Amino acid sequence: MQQEKIDLSDQTKTLPELTPEEHAIYEWQMWTPGFGELGQQKLKSTSVLISRVGGLGSIVAYQLAAAGIGKLVLAHGGQIKPSDLNRQILMTYQGLGQSRVDSAKERLLQLNPRLDIQAFDENISSENCESIMAEADLVIDCAPLFAERFAMNDGALTKRIPLIECAMYELEAQLTTIIPGKTSCLRCIYPETPPLWKREFPVFGAVSGTVGCLAAMEAIKLISGLGTLLTNTLLTIDLRTMTTRKLQLKRSQQCQCQVLTSAPLR
Repeated sequence: MQQEKIDLSDQTKTLPELTPEEHAIYEWQMWTPGFGELGQQKLKSTSVLISRVGGLGSIVAYQLAAAGIGKLVLAHGGQIKPSDLNRQILMTYQGLGQSRVDSAKERLLQLNPRLDIQAFDENISSENCESIMAEADLVIDCAPLFAERFAMNDGALTKRIPLIECAMYELEAQLTTIIPGKTSCLRCIYPETPPLWKREFPVFGAVSGTVGCLAAMEAIKLISGLGTLLTNTLLTIDLRTMTTRKLQLKRSQQCQCQVLTSAPLR
């Protein structure tokens, strides 16, 4: 199946100019055919919401900050625990007991002081999703719980903005890109919460890092128009055997979210 290219940029919006410092920092990635200065300007003009900045989200946020994204909206409640330190690269031993999202913001600004960061010390829910998502052009779901994931799915469909879904378990990872009204959504893949899903599960930081980097690259492609996307495609990776598969997805006519993409924008 032909995978379409999506242009996330607002064609009526004037893209920001790059400063001499930004030219020097992002020079090597701007040499990429099909990306160039225009792609860098699109990154600079885009706001991305990342739900949870733990094992997956910390990598996504770090790579997007390094790539020159304009704004990150981060949502993650709670304080740093010892068990976070094997994979959450934006957390530090010195920060134990302190806010996760504040630690993430501090570390990201050390990497990229030009970055605009809006931090929410709370996890996404159906109650706060609309307000947290208000300024986002793109959502990246790095949350472990399906209540959060379904809330983001529904919010992105209602707001008509793309959603990149990434997840991992043990040595397995998966990734897909959802375009409201055009592709299958999370509820098409999982009509209900899997009954055996648990909050705590086996995890290596390197597995989180692998899928986190892929999700960041998928976001860069979506924003800039570079390459083709994982639309209606679920990429699965088994790092135990280093096996990858691409599973074709279809929109479910029974999906309860179909109505969200047919309703008028609010």
